[in-house]
Amino acid sequence: MTALPRLFVSAAHKSSGKTTLSIGLAAALRARGVAVQPFKKGPDYIDPMWLARAAGRACFNLDPYLMDGAAIEATFAREAAGADLALVEGNKGLHDGVALDGSNSNAALARALAAPVLLVVDSRGMTRGIAPLLLGLQAFDRDVRIGGVVFNQVGGPRHEAKLRAAVEHYTDIPVLGALAHDERLALPERHLGLTPDREIDAASARVAQIAQRVAAGVDLDRVVALAASAPRWPGRVPTRAAAPRADLRIGIARDRAFGFYYPDDLAALEAAGARLVPFDTLRDTALPAVEAVFIGGGFPEACIAELEANVALRRALRAAIADALPVYAECGGLMYLARSIRWGEHRGEMVGAIPADAVMHARPVGRGYVQLEVGADHPWLDAGTVLRGHEFHHSSLENVAPGVAFAYRVRRGHGVDGAVDGLRIGNLLASYAHLHTGAGSDWAPRFVDFVRRCHAARPPGRLPLAA
Repeated sequence: MTALPRLFVSAAHKSSGKTTLSIGLAAALRARGVAVQPFKKGPDYIDPMWLARAAGRACFNLDPYLMDGAAIEATFAREAAGADLALVEGNKGLHDGVALDGSNSNAALARALAAPVLLVVDSRGMTRGIAPLLLGLQAFDRDVRIGGVVFNQVGGPRHEAKLRAAVEHYTDIPVLGALAHDERLALPERHLGLTPDREIDAASARVAQIAQRVAAGVDLDRVVALAASAPRWPGRVPTRAAAPRADLRIGIARDRAFGFYYPDDLAALEAAGARLVPFDTLRDTALPAVEAVFIGGGFPEACIAELEANVALRRALRAAIADALPVYAECGGLMYLARSIRWGEHRGEMVGAIPADAVMHARPVGRGYVQLEVGADHPWLDAGTVLRGHEFHHSSLENVAPGVAFAYRVRRGHGVDGAVDGLRIGNLLASYAHLHTGAGSDWAPRFVDFVRRCHAARPPGRLPLAA
């Protein structure tokens, strides 16, 4: 068995301060020389960006809907083995989840990982009432160990003293710290949640500021001791196989407009023989020499003017897609490849490879987990395969040209229109759904195999694209 010190940060309900505490703990412990491996429960992309910046290590998602138990345990053990402490940030509340039986709740994941829970409680308007709250959370699932509590949004020393007295008198849960209400701890938000770190000036300074306040209000030594109290890991600790020599190049859009990628998906692309070549949709005027392109999600609506102004790259992408370059795009990538994006009074011309217009709305159009059935028009997955993924988009497609093929039938979720998703145009596949290789689709290696077949079928000496 292997010692894997680990901690699960959760709360009674969402918006209690989990992300702020997790970022602060990761950065404060890192400043002490502790190697912290961050994880995020659920499909979120943005919280992991901030956690990765705080810890200085890629943050991996653990999602019981998108991954089976074996995949979760393998990912956790493999990545945690190289760190001094693993920190998992939950989503929503401790006992919240999609399933009524709690099988995909935060508590279930903490139990599966045998990770002690550090509970953060938004204590505004609360004194003695914190005790029955904690007792209820404990009693609901006795197999989940709540190893400590941190008060958040504390009104002052007197308020903190009352909270401590109640917890210490009525419960056996140690109080590991308290954070006062402080506007400087808040991270900027917009329509999809937190703003990505790469869009914030001095993001590292913001993380350092949060770390200072968490270090001042939380007993870091006791946090480390709580993580170390987790039982030794009973299973096998897998290692990441060395990537083979790359025989293909896949361009990947990585900039302020696009950045929603799972690190294990990128690793899976490399493990299948692809070399990932980043390009910037805002600044690069030409695509790099590649055999395929992957454009993930992001916020193209926030960069309409800059994307429209880069006419050279838009034309290069449109020409490459017309020339049968394999391209995979998710959500924001789909919007960018459409004819235009409109958000309120702002409208900009986009790539134009997809005969439709993306229009932003005030409320989400599609939000949550999805289930898709692969149709005959999918370029690289077998018809009849059922996939799990997720979507979170405020846009819809208008003026879709008649006759466009769709690769998915939507069993759960919204997709393009509630019935279909995955526009197929030549070797381009673009959908609102975000896939995860761990969800059983193996989309990453299958996409690389498709790219390899397309490349082999081209006339000798003719590359799909030249720099």
